[in-house]
Amino acid sequence: MSELAAIVSCVDGYDPDALPVDKARQAIRACLRPVQETERVALRAALGRVLAEDIVPAINVPAHDNSAMDGYAVRAADLDRAGESTLREAGAALAGRPYRGRLGAGECVRVMTGAVLPAGADTVVMQEMVRVDGDRVTIPPGQKTAQNVRYAGEDLKAGVPVLRPGAPLRPAELGLIASLGLGEVRVRRRLRVALFATGDELASIGEPLREGEVYDSNRYTLHGMLTRLGVEIDDLGVVRDDPALLEAAFRRAAQHADVVITTGGVSVGEADFVKPLTAKLGEVLFWKIAMRPGRPMAFGRIGDAMLFGLPGNPVAVMVTFYEFVRDALLCLSGRTDDCALPLLGAIAADPIRKVPGRTEYQRGIVHCDAGIWKVRITGQQGSGVLRSMSEANCFVVLEHARGRVEAGEFVQVQLFDGLI
Repeated sequence: MSELAAIVSCVDGYDPDALPVDKARQAIRACLRPVQETERVALRAALGRVLAEDIVPAINVPAHDNSAMDGYAVRAADLDRAGESTLREAGAALAGRPYRGRLGAGECVRVMTGAVLPAGADTVVMQEMVRVDGDRVTIPPGQKTAQNVRYAGEDLKAGVPVLRPGAPLRPAELGLIASLGLGEVRVRRRLRVALFATGDELASIGEPLREGEVYDSNRYTLHGMLTRLGVEIDDLGVVRDDPALLEAAFRRAAQHADVVITTGGVSVGEADFVKPLTAKLGEVLFWKIAMRPGRPMAFGRIGDAMLFGLPGNPVAVMVTFYEFVRDALLCLSGRTDDCALPLLGAIAADPIRKVPGRTEYQRGIVHCDAGIWKVRITGQQGSGVLRSMSEANCFVVLEHARGRVEAGEFVQVQLFDGLI
């Protein structure tokens, strides 16, 4: 048994002719090895990259105890818990311009948000709560010791790691790293993905359509989905159903890419044409996944590159990409967090047809009705109806064992917002 087949055969319940969605994900994950090469990039260029080093603060953030409010810094011991307290204003502290003295008994200091807490002070009273008459500040009862104070190291402590390798660098992480005074960061190199579409019936944009041909749309949806993942893309165009042309395309794609993605050529009959070729170049498994749309799929290796052979129908391409390829690419990029797409709950607005024994990804529209999130499908759900994706804002994910859904039943959805 070959290496890849041996790995996936260890997945409990593995059956290439009737593979549940969760088992397919498990089999794919077991075969992935993240890229190891790294590079240093400017912090502004690091958005969406995968961290490749520990981020350990050399300083505390904030560096000093400071005020969380505009108000007055006081000593809690000077405040009357039962009645008003009147203190003398001894000075002021602004952000970046601290009060240089030490707070004495019966004194207070005017402070602005972010200002260093004056020595001797331990509490800040909001300015809206006090009465001011010249340098006399009257404070009402009910104040709590240490209120409205942000302590040094409250956000980040020197010497304590705050980010680990494998973390995705989002806007918050960029700001966090910047708060430590770091202008560069080490990240995993970008994943390199090659793609092409197969089929004699496909015409490229700009070419006149001959009888029986259709314009290739799959490479454009794939390019869009891959662009959102921040990978390097090598689009090899449309490759005709010719063994020599396909072999050349596979060899070129695998030469420099970490991942090769193809569309078409994996359904019944077509797979018989591709199997000998992929066996010659590497090791590829052909699966029939218990899902709709997207049943036929190929997974394996061509040379040193991972291969994902997706169906040819446009909606099936998008569904299989989001349910299998997306997570695999993030894992290969070095992500160590759980990057699976979340499932959220909604109420079915209308009945939904469903056959038990497969997971279905119907295209739906989530909307709020009287404070309740409901979902309805977009209409015709054929795997070639790309309009159903354009009109939808979610997948309605109907579980493997589930049958017909009645109106009012709870269903799970995956939102497109931020995804497509």
